Amino acid sequence: MNPPPDPVAAATLASEPDPVTQESLRHPEANGILTVDLDALTANWRLLASKSVPAECAAVVKADAYGCGIEPVTRALSSAGCKTFFVATLDEARVVRKAAPTAVIYVLDGFFSHTGRIFVELECRPVIGDIGELAEWDAFCRHRGVNHGAALHVDTGMNRLGLSIAEAQALIPRIEQGNHGINLVMSHLACAELLDHPLNPRQASTFREVARHFSGVTASLSNSSGIFLGPSYLFDMVRPGAALYGVNPTPEADSPMKPVVDVKARIVQVRPVERGETVGYGATWTARRQTKLAILAAGYADGYFRAAGGVDGVRSAEVIIGGKRCPIAGRISMDLMAVDVTDLPKPPRRGDLATLVGDGITVDALSQHFGTIGYEVLTALGSRYARVYKGGPG
Repeated sequence: MNPPPDPVAAATLASEPDPVTQESLRHPEANGILTVDLDALTANWRLLASKSVPAECAAVVKADAYGCGIEPVTRALSSAGCKTFFVATLDEARVVRKAAPTAVIYVLDGFFSHTGRIFVELECRPVIGDIGELAEWDAFCRHRGVNHGAALHVDTGMNRLGLSIAEAQALIPRIEQGNHGINLVMSHLACAELLDHPLNPRQASTFREVARHFSGVTASLSNSSGIFLGPSYLFDMVRPGAALYGVNPTPEADSPMKPVVDVKARIVQVRPVERGETVGYGATWTARRQTKLAILAAGYADGYFRAAGGVDGVRSAEVIIGGKRCPIAGRISMDLMAVDVTDLPKPPRRGDLATLVGDGITVDALSQHFGTIGYEVLTALGSRYARVYKGGPG
């Protein structure tokens, strides 16, 4: 339950209509605020769905919907018209089932012994990627007298999960006999974000040859980036994930997706640093002038990677304070980071909020400083932020 309104804060709010100030006052106890724009999320899904016609556009909501919150994200996408969801685990399937009672749910990590009862109770389907796993699933279904349905994952070049091509072809007689219990045959592109990678057409061709033998079974190959490779990659269903949450599915071009996530951290101190003094662990950053630092209450425990810290002679990541970009000074700590605010025309105050993601700083741009990809930026966002959801179903 939220604390009762603070009359002093309310008076301040009335006199300072700045949205950052209002946001701060609504969450006075929070060191940081993570805002998820559900309207942007559903707009992204609709865009991807429009590019996928006539294929069905599902949604991947694993890993807590890429760090954005699996329950509110599922509710928003379900209200927007999404009918099929992919998760990694049964725990995630349980949340999706509650949020979307009529949805079709596939569990990507597949079937483990003694979990069949849960699949039936939740009315979700395992994604089978191994012949032994399929045999166990079949045995469970026979024992329970159910034809519950499952997906088959066929490996076409990722070499991660999936039946071999030969194993998939060996199942063709089963498919031809009918009543086979397979609802979906799928594979996964390894290099979809690279438009001209030769593995893309090779995987599509291999999968097409397999899928044509699975008559009447929904076929799915493309992830977010695969949707942009062209009609020959769409098949019957596409499975976007990261693009829903604002990650650029076309890194070789400008992103067509709306940003979904905004992250702000509170300033805990503003302090002067003399010229020649160093900042942070390892003394990696040296003040070249009389400097003013803002210390923010966010660090690598909150998903802001240590690799983005300031090092002498190297361009660091930036945050936005007072509408201006300010560079990080020194290494990122577990709970804190230092930012050079010397050039700001108006110095920030303790308690103000600085933008880590948003206002032009995208998860893709930040991933370059982190030495990773936008997917990891999103899923690494810590649990200490206050979560705020904008828009979505009423």
